[in-house]
Amino acid sequence: MSKPPVVIIGAGAAGLIAAQRLAMNGFDVHVYEQNKAAARKFLVAGHGGFNLTHSEDIDTFIQRYDKIEIQKIVQYFDNQATITWLNNLGIPTFVGSSGKIFPAKGIKPIQVLQAILSRLADSGVKIHYAHRMIDFDEESVTLSYQGALLRIPYQKLILALGGGSWSKTGSDARWVDLFLEKDVQINTLQPANSGFNTKSDFSSLAGQVLKNIHLKFAEHRKTGEIVFTSYGIEGAPVYYLNRFIRMQSFPIMLYLDLKPSYTEDTIEKELGNSTNVTYILKNRLKLSQAAIQLLKFLDKETYIDPRRLAYAIKNFPVEITSLRPIDEVISTAGGVSFEELSDSLALKKYPDIFCVGEMLDWEAPTGGYLLQACFSSGVWVADNITLK
Repeated sequence: MSKPPVVIIGAGAAGLIAAQRLAMNGFDVHVYEQNKAAARKFLVAGHGGFNLTHSEDIDTFIQRYDKIEIQKIVQYFDNQATITWLNNLGIPTFVGSSGKIFPAKGIKPIQVLQAILSRLADSGVKIHYAHRMIDFDEESVTLSYQGALLRIPYQKLILALGGGSWSKTGSDARWVDLFLEKDVQINTLQPANSGFNTKSDFSSLAGQVLKNIHLKFAEHRKTGEIVFTSYGIEGAPVYYLNRFIRMQSFPIMLYLDLKPSYTEDTIEKELGNSTNVTYILKNRLKLSQAAIQLLKFLDKETYIDPRRLAYAIKNFPVEITSLRPIDEVISTAGGVSFEELSDSLALKKYPDIFCVGEMLDWEAPTGGYLLQACFSSGVWVADNITLK
């Protein structure tokens, strides 16, 4: 009697690369996806600039992740391995000005996905859509399909169920209750790479960007761009600080350095050269229109006092009241605790069931790091299954 297939639940980035790797190594692979199409979150992520990984050297790269377990996995299948894999799929890449890796000009996210799916089809991988996982045990997984329950036996089961953000893409975290019922520890899913709600109403600045600023919280600081929104602020420095403020009590004070290249003394001297404050801000300090408009939120006494205004330019206060709702953030922190998993990412309570991707308890900033860890964990599990 032939062995049952390797079954993968979830046709996202982690599940698809695991399927390809296993098929390449001779396994019969069946992928089951609850949506009617593959990798919807993968495609949605591409709308804002489709960075697939990052070009940093690996020692710097792995420090972007908060857990040593995921660092080891990313080091195993690193950013250069991802670039090679994409090239082998017929997807050339290039390095953007920020170091992010993108598909070559003119290649859209759907074309990257189609290249992956085409390779899977050529490898004999079968993908079954509109199948939702209901339950699993040591031998089979139960799926709901067109109102019927299907019991699918597996040789190995890989769960690539996603996190809890962007539920419209299928990343709805409905699996959490099932895991808790089976006494598998789940660290609470929380917003990650989230915008900040602010006490001040910055809606008059919505859509405007502050470039090359420092965002500071305690000893942590991050350089980059922030964008004003109807509710507060977004952007890479905001996302970076998520992990440091998430467990703090709100409200929290952050500070903006609007002119990192100048000292406070230099700024004060420039401001003292004229009573036309706006002229100095624009023409001598070269602050953007968005930065100047932000400074006008200050009281008049501060705005016209060179010493106080110089301090505000280096330490503009922004009071944060909360993170955004989990369903609208880019990713989630929390998930299956690494304590529940073996080194191969198999559940200790179910040694033939593996977990990959964002459902694991790790986090990283945007910029290619999220997708890279999904790719890496899929390869890690596939290779561990192959070597058993």
